[in-house]
Amino acid sequence: MADLTGKVAVVTGAGRGLGLAYAQDLATAGASVVVNDIDPSAADAAVESITAAGGTAVAQAAAIGTAEAAQSLVDRAVSAFGRLDVMVANAGVLRDTVLWKMSDEDFDTVVHVHLRGTFTCARAAAVHMRAQAEGGRIICVGSPTGQRGTFGQTNYAAAKAGIVGMVRTWAMELARAAITVNAVIPVAATEMTRTVPFLREHVEALDRGEKLSSFARRAVALGSTADAAGVVTFLASDAAADVTGQAIGVGGDKVSLWSHPQQIVSAFTDDGWSADALAETWPATFGPHAQTVGEPVPQPLEQRA
Repeated sequence: MADLTGKVAVVTGAGRGLGLAYAQDLATAGASVVVNDIDPSAADAAVESITAAGGTAVAQAAAIGTAEAAQSLVDRAVSAFGRLDVMVANAGVLRDTVLWKMSDEDFDTVVHVHLRGTFTCARAAAVHMRAQAEGGRIICVGSPTGQRGTFGQTNYAAAKAGIVGMVRTWAMELARAAITVNAVIPVAATEMTRTVPFLREHVEALDRGEKLSSFARRAVALGSTADAAGVVTFLASDAAADVTGQAIGVGGDKVSLWSHPQQIVSAFTDDGWSADALAETWPATFGPHAQTVGEPVPQPLEQRA
């Protein structure tokens, strides 16, 4: 059902980590893949890993963010394989620090690569796919940070939340062209998750070649990068032709569907709300429904009170 024979995919930031796993899995399913990375040697090594396994891939080194870089990926797909069917916008960087220490450069760099880079790559793909007139798949990579926030990641949270917002909009705009647009919200053992305190021990366990516990793979939803790749290949396939505008979580043994933001409680008063009226009404009407922030940290049964 996930046969991608004859399809052509671009994966940004695919020299290592999750991007590499996405590219390898797409190629295993039969797609010809353009592997992008800012590091030419990493892109070349990724291509070698794909071709050594019997797949088809070419490299295209570029720093994601600009319109020129995005167009170079589309052009590479067309020149190498004659078409473009799937764009996976995965490339990203981190510049973590708390709000009061974050520089303009820290903020702009992350937003440029993640948010603007996703926009420029999706736009270039959409222009080509609409002209090709055979539908297509745009798959964008979000993060739990963009869904619920993470301490010290103002820039990353803003970019990843913005990506999911764009996905919902593009799903509507591109529906008539049979181009689906979805977001993947992955968790996997990478250099990025190694920096997260409650994930570090599990990442290091994988480094040692240990098998992760059911708790890690299910409650924490953490596994290898390969564990998170199948959802991308599924979304690229004909089996997902009717799936669009969704944010799909994946990690370890778990796949989940994130909700869209919804109003959860409302109240009415005549002639609008004054500050005093809100102060009187908030504790009983809205207070019990206030939302938490940040990802809850799962605790093993033996550590729960």
